[in-house]
Amino acid sequence: MAKPVVITADSTCDLSEELKARYGIRVIPLTIQLGEDSYLDGVDFSADDIYDRYRADGTLPKTAAPGIQQFTDFFTDILNTGAEIVHLDISSELSGSFNNACIAASELSGVYTVDSRSLCTGVGLLAIEGAECAARGMCASDIAQHLGDLIDKVDTSFVLDTLEFMWKGGRCSGVTALGANLLHLKPALEMRDGKLSVYKKYRGNIRSVYRQYVKERLASADVRPAHVFVTNSGEVPQEIIEELNDMVRAAVPGAEVHNSRAGCTVTSHCGPKTLGVLFLRK
Repeated sequence: MAKPVVITADSTCDLSEELKARYGIRVIPLTIQLGEDSYLDGVDFSADDIYDRYRADGTLPKTAAPGIQQFTDFFTDILNTGAEIVHLDISSELSGSFNNACIAASELSGVYTVDSRSLCTGVGLLAIEGAECAARGMCASDIAQHLGDLIDKVDTSFVLDTLEFMWKGGRCSGVTALGANLLHLKPALEMRDGKLSVYKKYRGNIRSVYRQYVKERLASADVRPAHVFVTNSGEVPQEIIEELNDMVRAAVPGAEVHNSRAGCTVTSHCGPKTLGVLFLRK
């Protein structure tokens, strides 16, 4: 008889507490480093804390992957319940989390690691898919293979309101950031080959940009009518989120639309009012 399967992920999956509980998904936090202080992502430090600190003294955090021993302890606690594990991490192009998970898993039996090649709720989409497969009785090795086959079908993208955080974090030049602000440009990013790349620059007020972005993103892909995330990094009015939810429901009949707050990783890179519509393609 196949062992029960627990789906795990690092905290960059940005799933709500409700969804983690609903699907039995276990999460291991990344570390948030601010000067000499260290915090656990989503445990004792949140995305809103990043904004508070930045606006107080201009400091942005750095993130660190869980260490090998942290992964070993995390996996062992679950294995001791008699379950096997399928574990998902943020793209290995963006963090050492997957590599550390693989090293820990190599010393254990019953842990299957998957490089999501994505981030944020793109990872969350795969985690939910894995949990649904586990509920249908699939074994861990088959779930890991299935999720690996789905990686290229995860559509992960975001539109940014400002390049200020990218500039402060050294990810674009001050000239680029200033030019974008002067021209009211809103860059849109998507995951390509495990990395985030700019694919378009919108112009206008952010509300109209959100609408155009969501409309184009859903029209350009054959969206799987299961789970669709409207994910934001905070400071997006709820009325706008509800408007975008309605757009998703109209464009993808039957989809379950989830709203999620981006965690510390996306927030520290992209800043407030970043928004993405994330889904699986057929």
